[in-house]
Amino acid sequence: MTAPALRLAGRATIDGVPVFGPVTLDAPAGRWTCLLGPSGVGKSTILRLFAGLDDGLAFDGEAGADDGAPLDGRVALMAQSDLLLPWLDATANVTLGARLRGGAPQADRAREVLQRVGLAEHAAKRPGALSGGQRQRVALARTLMEDRPVVLLDEPFSALDARSRALMQDLATGLLAGRTVLHVTHDAAEAARLGQTILLMTRDGIAAIDPPDAPVPRPFDAPETLAFQSRLLRRLMEAR
Repeated sequence: MTAPALRLAGRATIDGVPVFGPVTLDAPAGRWTCLLGPSGVGKSTILRLFAGLDDGLAFDGEAGADDGAPLDGRVALMAQSDLLLPWLDATANVTLGARLRGGAPQADRAREVLQRVGLAEHAAKRPGALSGGQRQRVALARTLMEDRPVVLLDEPFSALDARSRALMQDLATGLLAGRTVLHVTHDAAEAARLGQTILLMTRDGIAAIDPPDAPVPRPFDAPETLAFQSRLLRRLMEAR
């Protein structure tokens, strides 16, 4: 399936209390967009709208793909928590989506995907026997197993140590290339490394910030990456 661009324009409330808006967000097709901003401005709520998880949320506006087709069946979501089921091994966790939908688990393909994320020899292990970084790799493998053109990331690397986080960023940018990725993050360094499009969300709205003209993932110690990270952090410190 061709990866569409994403667009959202409108405002959201819960029980009459404003969550965000009015805002306008555009995530280009086939590119990695980082949605950066302070806590509480509604970044994760926007992901929920695109994912169709808007129970209890009143949204006045439009949110969807630029091709006009429904997003249902074209979206995969990877959350901050790995959400692995502790009684299932890595292979069974990767195939969980198909099993919940009543489909065949495709264990052979799951093992192939686990190999792509460097976990072939851990395919039969349960989550309790895996490190935090390995668990997030299983979660990434499950996202890849869904094979959706749109991938929504809700701070999936924030709980990892610095080394594991950088390795997961490198891995994810390669494996998700060509898909439309909308990545919510609080981390200026992460956005500076990964974002082909950078959007800063505050209570005043959403503003685009031009990233360095370098392929992602950008080297974490490159002068232009560090300078851009400082610029983003400064904007975050000024945000409300």
